[in-house]
Amino acid sequence: MIPEKHIIVWNNCLKIVGDIIPPESFKTWFKPIVPVKLCDYVLTIEVPSDFFREYLEEHFIDLMSKCLRRELGPQAKLEYSVRVDSSGTPVIMSTGSPQSVKNKGVSFPLVGNIANPFVIPGLQQVEIDPQLNPVYNFDTFVEGACNRLARSAGLNIAESPGKTAFNPLFLYGASGLGKTHLAQAIGISVKELFPDKIVLYVNANRFQTQYVDAQWVKNKLNDFMHFYQMIDVLIIDDVHEFAEKPGTQNAFFHIFNHLHQSGKQLILTSDKAPVDLKGLEQRLLSRFKWGLSAELNQPDFSTRVAILKAKSYQGGIELSDEIINYIATKVTTNVREIQGALNSLLAQATLAKKPITIQLAESMTEKLVSVHPIEVSVNEIQKEVCNYFGLQSEHLLSKTRKREIVQARQIAMYLSRNLTKTSLASIGAQIGGKDHATVLHAYNTVCDLMDTDRSFRQYVVDIEKILKGS
Repeated sequence: MIPEKHIIVWNNCLKIVGDIIPPESFKTWFKPIVPVKLCDYVLTIEVPSDFFREYLEEHFIDLMSKCLRRELGPQAKLEYSVRVDSSGTPVIMSTGSPQSVKNKGVSFPLVGNIANPFVIPGLQQVEIDPQLNPVYNFDTFVEGACNRLARSAGLNIAESPGKTAFNPLFLYGASGLGKTHLAQAIGISVKELFPDKIVLYVNANRFQTQYVDAQWVKNKLNDFMHFYQMIDVLIIDDVHEFAEKPGTQNAFFHIFNHLHQSGKQLILTSDKAPVDLKGLEQRLLSRFKWGLSAELNQPDFSTRVAILKAKSYQGGIELSDEIINYIATKVTTNVREIQGALNSLLAQATLAKKPITIQLAESMTEKLVSVHPIEVSVNEIQKEVCNYFGLQSEHLLSKTRKREIVQARQIAMYLSRNLTKTSLASIGAQIGGKDHATVLHAYNTVCDLMDTDRSFRQYVVDIEKILKGS
């Protein structure tokens, strides 16, 4: 038995809505709706209550309007039938009509046609704005232990996009650590080395919006897919935002497959590693793991110092080592906050015509970044490292070469350099009577291990959090 036309139209609308909104919202607000009739271009739907109708109009009217226009054309109109009112009489209400109107349909026309925002494939020359910020290049990206692996992979990709083992390159880490900067730097470098290649940077949210818009106009979904399938280097930022959006995930799945099989490069960023992402289909997650997943971590002290020196140089300001070391010690969360603290300091000094002093740095940093002094000593660091690994303090100070004790000693040296202003020679003297060269070697060894060993890196992060009281 063939369903009546009003049921077919509404079911088609539900397929689109279900691809866009979260499953729980769909179940709560769309499952109870019953299509009643379709007369000319007017679809009547039955809803449980006035409150239900009001909620639909407040939160979903644009989405419902676009769905109906896609099914019925620009003349489409919508009416509600509230299941019962207080007297038990059904109430017919149109969108936008006052609640006092009964058995009267005052309809409204849905919005007009949406212009096609996509380039139609098949043209010999296609000019596409890569949407890249020229400021986000490799020259302004400061390398450190926190990002060395990701940056090295990015440089290799820029020289041979789509031809390395790093496809896709999946960059992940907390906000403000440079994922977008590095992803765009790769794109900029590709355009410099290969001007004819089509590079495109797009945020996942914008991709989602384009996909939804493409569904409202017949035959435009194919244009959307073809457009993305002709990109040579596709950069999708914040790919975790595809969670709970099955329609968008399906579209991206097919785009991903086409580009990867064609030897094109994909670069993705996320706030979590593929294994930790929720709400994404397994077939997508497995593809995210095909290439290289590179984590960007919080910058260590030396990297924070390098960032501050680079940013102050770019701003045409020379800061003393004392001021730079102070900011690097106090602002530790991410690159964005480090730059924010520096910008605030420079602005205050320029606008108020004040000299940049350590006192001004202390005042501005504590107000804008809400940081507090961290009083920690080499001795406290040693104790915390021993507690964490279940060692006696004399083990750490001994000359034993057991691997677990050597690594604990190296971590203590690494943290002492990052969290105190103690010299390398003094750190070595306090931790086993070592010289400054041994401390420097330990620091570099820990940096390398944090880049390559996720478990080891977690040890260091855990101890540092304990020392900072967070």
